[in-house]
Amino acid sequence: MATMTKLTTSQQLHSALAASDEKPLLLFKHSTRCPISAGAYQQMMSYLQNEPNEAVEYALIHVVEDRPVSLEAADLLGVQHESPQVILVKNQAPVWHTSHSHITEDALKQHLKG
Repeated sequence: MATMTKLTTSQQLHSALAASDEKPLLLFKHSTRCPISAGAYQQMMSYLQNEPNEAVEYALIHVVEDRPVSLEAADLLGVQHESPQVILVKNQAPVWHTSHSHITEDALKQHLKG
């Protein structure tokens, strides 16, 4: 099973984005206080347990607990902050993003296939 790396500092965020030059990064922005986000988190975990693309790195930002990192990600990527939200990053630029109930295991499979 693939795992998500939790990003809690600006330095971790910058390192993860820089690494997307070599390997795509799926950034999952999650609110631990939101039932919609809880559902998206379950879809994400189901994807990671079943058929994850091992050629992709996965990272998690808790938008409440690590708000500065979450807002910095929005600024650096030019993607308006939403929660929950997934952003696929290649070469330090967003190539796909979606939020809320659009975060499904099927959507992840479709956009992350090899």
